[in-house]
Amino acid sequence: MRTRFLLCLPLLALVGCETVQTTQGGAVGVDREQRMFSALSSAEVDKMAAESYNKMLAEARSKKVLNTDAAMLQRLRRISNDLIPEVTHFRQDARSWNWEVNLIKSDQINASCAPGGKIIFYSGIITQLKLTDDEIAQIMGHEIAHALREHGREAISRAYVTQTGTQLAGALLGLGQAGQQAADQAVQVGLMLPNSRSNESEADLIGLELAARAGYKPEAAVSLWQKMASASQGQPPEFLSTHPNSGGRIQALQAAIPRVQPLYNAAK
Repeated sequence: MRTRFLLCLPLLALVGCETVQTTQGGAVGVDREQRMFSALSSAEVDKMAAESYNKMLAEARSKKVLNTDAAMLQRLRRISNDLIPEVTHFRQDARSWNWEVNLIKSDQINASCAPGGKIIFYSGIITQLKLTDDEIAQIMGHEIAHALREHGREAISRAYVTQTGTQLAGALLGLGQAGQQAADQAVQVGLMLPNSRSNESEADLIGLELAARAGYKPEAAVSLWQKMASASQGQPPEFLSTHPNSGGRIQALQAAIPRVQPLYNAAK
């Protein structure tokens, strides 16, 4: 927490950082305060993410690999329809996001949820890992959690402060093309950087709770990451390249299951 605050200090006088609480803690107790640039709103990040998402869909459509498996797409959207109503336990406004769920035919083992609720799955993560509905719900819940916690905005805020001070000041204050280019670069870097371990832990816990509230087995989180561990032998899948996997991840999930088991029992 102190490190994040110090990172914002060099430009605090120019644009300022603010402490935010993006979500309620839920049964799993995720309550870390976050530091964000006050000049960078959630709406702006959502807009940038939606533009990037739409470009990805357009590219997939041009290659004729977008939503080609109707049964798999229906499966994903059915699971998302179970999970999305549960986001209100963490933040009320997320229920009214413009949620989307799409599927790209690819051998990639990957999935994501962009800021603002833009979900994408690659077919390879389902077929190669032979995922059950419960395991898909864990992945989807995990990715939704990143969006709820605005980890993308948080990463962009960190990326901004790594840019040259003069260029960054210009970008944020509207002073010239070079400054704007620095800001654009910060956005791209921020969205592409792997999530930190703390962010990954938060997404694991919130995703576990979302899935449990929606009636999906909590123990599927353990079997999912066991499959991920097996898939990482040799060439790690794309999913793990942007989702660093700590050695204690499975143990942490196992320890958290008793907190969400009553929610699962109530949902069933």
